[in-house]
Amino acid sequence: MVIIMKENATEENIKNVCEYVRKFNLSTHVVNGAERSIIGVIGNVEVLEDKPISSMEGVYDVVRISSPYKLVSRSAKPDNTVVRVKDVDIGGGSFVMMAGPCAIESYEQMLEAAKAVKKSGAKVLRGGAYKPRSSPYSFQGLEEEGLKILNAVGRETGMVTITEIVSSSHIEKVSQYADILQVGSRNMQNFELLKEIGKSNMPVLLKRGLSSTIEEWLNAAEYIMKEGNPNVILCERGIRTFETYTRNTLDLNAVAAVKNLSHLPVIVDPSHGTGRRDLIAPLSRAAVAVGADGLIIEVHPHPDMALSDGAQSLTPEEFDNVSKEVNKILLALKD
Repeated sequence: MVIIMKENATEENIKNVCEYVRKFNLSTHVVNGAERSIIGVIGNVEVLEDKPISSMEGVYDVVRISSPYKLVSRSAKPDNTVVRVKDVDIGGGSFVMMAGPCAIESYEQMLEAAKAVKKSGAKVLRGGAYKPRSSPYSFQGLEEEGLKILNAVGRETGMVTITEIVSSSHIEKVSQYADILQVGSRNMQNFELLKEIGKSNMPVLLKRGLSSTIEEWLNAAEYIMKEGNPNVILCERGIRTFETYTRNTLDLNAVAAVKNLSHLPVIVDPSHGTGRRDLIAPLSRAAVAVGADGLIIEVHPHPDMALSDGAQSLTPEEFDNVSKEVNKILLALKD
């Protein structure tokens, strides 16, 4: 259930409604929109059926939501969410490019990559310090040393930083170095991790699980928002199908669907979505056309020497071409 407040509703009105609802052992979450606030109510809302909530001061309407994800639903918040990280807006009509190496290998590598992708328009620098790999013998990342490198390069170039988090015990540490936490596909349903991130209020990019449905993906986001963190960014990164030509199948259907179902911004990862360097550009163009709020692309100064995912990493020159193509489509869509 969501309680939609009037445009002129005061903070006192909202507080009174929340306190009233909580008397019935229900939890409330306030979402402040551009024009009006909405109170999400979670629990056995049947107890409110005969209660005079709609007549309380400041209340515009009371709406039952049938979907299992209440706070993530567009019914709960009709206007698009904008996640602001420092001076970068993600969602709400702005388009953001995130780019950088799959894994942090050295300070020199990260600085070279950062300068290149920033020159081509990227505002967010990606780089993995902790690398959960399919094989235990693959490069696992530089861990805290990698975080320090990412932080130093981010400050030197003035870029927002994002890195993957793999354990709830790492949240405090990673939050000291990075601006956005990334939950990888393998951890999309690590519910204890999601709940702890929800308590942190850190901006988080939640990647879709490699075999997850759209509903499971949105429910994972609900875990984070239910704990009070509204700064959630969704990321479509491809799903596992019977196709073997590509690493995964980039599901652009899901991008369009989620934009209808949810108010959260949606980023597309064509690097993991295809696993092929030659397919990143066309899938990036398609992602823009289908309504994505941004792209996250793996870029390495020397992909053939990369310690992780070199086959799907673009060179700085290739990324620059993709960025130019993306800008052309964005301009065309505005006309």
